[in-house]
Amino acid sequence: MTARTWTIREVLDWATKDFAGRGIESPRLDAELLVAEALGTDRVGLYLDLHRPLVDGERSSIRPLVARRREREPVAYILGHRDFYGRRFRVTCDVLIPRPDTETLVDHALDCIPSDRPCRVLDIGTGSGAIAVTIAAERPLATVTATDISQEALNVAADNAERLGVLDRIRFERANLLSGNEHYDVIVSNPPYIARSEMASLQAEVREHEPCGALEAGEDGLDIIRALMLATQAVTAASAQLLIEVGAGQAASAADFASASTAWQPVAVHRDLNRIERVVHLRRT
Repeated sequence: MTARTWTIREVLDWATKDFAGRGIESPRLDAELLVAEALGTDRVGLYLDLHRPLVDGERSSIRPLVARRREREPVAYILGHRDFYGRRFRVTCDVLIPRPDTETLVDHALDCIPSDRPCRVLDIGTGSGAIAVTIAAERPLATVTATDISQEALNVAADNAERLGVLDRIRFERANLLSGNEHYDVIVSNPPYIARSEMASLQAEVREHEPCGALEAGEDGLDIIRALMLATQAVTAASAQLLIEVGAGQAASAADFASASTAWQPVAVHRDLNRIERVVHLRRT
């Protein structure tokens, strides 16, 4: 960007072309989100004011955001937030960015949690708290325990719970999978499920910026899922339900392991909006 006068439209076109030339997948959307953030507006506001010239302070606000995206830093980390299930969650590089795929997990978890009576829910590997907070907000009679091995992630999750008004109904605990011996009616988890051999082929945004510990799970990507199925047997009674997000192509292997090696039995495999088998749904026998 030179010292000449730029309009909003021109800076959007410039950033879009720059991002596209670097192989960024959604160059126009990213440009719109970052410019809107810098100007304190939204995407609609940009298009209502496309021909307005930028002042010096505005150009100075845009440059560092564009520079960070050039380095393939995810837009959610640059903005500091991501919307999930109709709510805005704070995100930092200490947590995995909530994704639309995980809304499928929440949809089916909510189907298992009654709205007219108490229910004890456990969210394993809570990260940003998107799942736990959403469940607490959508099911006011539920009490939720959320665990994570990372204290930094728990701090982010607790902040989200406080901002969204459900901190009084979520207990956050630092733990590897489980903490304590309390029994639960419904357990949900979006655990790490990327195979070690696939890590190098992930997008740079994921591979270089999101926490590796929230992604990689052994040779076939199922190490954490198997451990989770085994561990949760001890904190559930008959008829309890377990819903786990899995990667593409993993659902059958995960369900087979549950049937053969645990007290969990498959109920269903739920597909996401892209028709990928995304959630393994189990019931305690």
